Amino acid sequence: MNTLPRAVPPRDRFYARTFALFTVLALGLAFYRIVEPFLGPLMWAIFLAFLLNPLHRRLTRLLRNRPHASAFALTLLTLVVFVGPLTALSAAFATQVGELIQYVQTTVADRSNVLDLTKVPWIRSGLEWLDGTFSINTAQVRGWFVQGTQDALHWLASFGGKIFVGAVGTVFGFMLMLFILFFFIRDGEEMLQTTRDLIPMSRIYKQQLFDHIGSVTRAMVVGTGVTALIQGTLVGIAFLIVDLPSPLVFGVIAAIVSLLPFGGTALVWVPAALALAGQERWGATVFMVVWGAALVSLVDNVVRPLLVSRGAKVGTLTVFIGVLGGISAFGAIGLFLGPVVLALIIALISLMLQIRRAETGGTNQ
Repeated sequence: MNTLPRAVPPRDRFYARTFALFTVLALGLAFYRIVEPFLGPLMWAIFLAFLLNPLHRRLTRLLRNRPHASAFALTLLTLVVFVGPLTALSAAFATQVGELIQYVQTTVADRSNVLDLTKVPWIRSGLEWLDGTFSINTAQVRGWFVQGTQDALHWLASFGGKIFVGAVGTVFGFMLMLFILFFFIRDGEEMLQTTRDLIPMSRIYKQQLFDHIGSVTRAMVVGTGVTALIQGTLVGIAFLIVDLPSPLVFGVIAAIVSLLPFGGTALVWVPAALALAGQERWGATVFMVVWGAALVSLVDNVVRPLLVSRGAKVGTLTVFIGVLGGISAFGAIGLFLGPVVLALIIALISLMLQIRRAETGGTNQ
């Protein structure tokens, strides 16, 4: 029986491995340069295809095992769900940002209303103490407050705008994402199986790794993402009820800061309560405090654990660094991709340690 010769003679293995390493690096760099202009749409397509995969399986069975039809239907569904709501939200957000900046400028000009916090007794006492102890008068504090408020509003408004712009993107980018999404939905199972086969691990460890990736992603989307959306919506509703300006803008800001490991949505509704107190609207002040401390915090303490109970636990620090770094690196998709990447790195390190301990234990026995 004839046998095939070795692909690489034993004496040339070092050269072959070195050649393969440099070839992979060169091709990897070339591949990255090719896909870099389309990295945003590509990441969104992969992310959405992963989320839609369970629905794709069920729909394929309903359509008598026709994955093409299922992928086409889900791509059209994505088009309808994304274009309408996000376009409307983006337009409303831009309008309210303009109104908010104009409102702040008007309020600063007459030095009254929301910025006149000296009407609050305990704040007035604190200002008098600062003046008597450090010679810091009310005018100085007001100036610092005004400047800090303007700077914070401009930064947070642009930050929230970046979320919407990153989600909607250009028309070309969005259509490209839909085009890629169709193929990822249709051929996702095959692509995933190919990726599994390429990973140099035993089957049981590969299964653990992919299960962890799936549970982390679901925990981020269903747990952290949905919780942030609910909290932002509740804060926006509260602003609307008490007739504070730009409820959509502050709702978006509240959803973003809810991901922080400290402060959370209180960074939005507490200043709003102080602003209402400065206007001597005591009923609205009490409502905002009760709404924020009871209802909004209840979502974080009760709803989030319920939603992530079936997913892998993601540390608060991992979420915090992942969200901020992910948005900076990938745009809107970084809200989810950043923490998932960090959690994946932690999972890989943990898995390698588990394998090493198992091998060492097996050797010692």
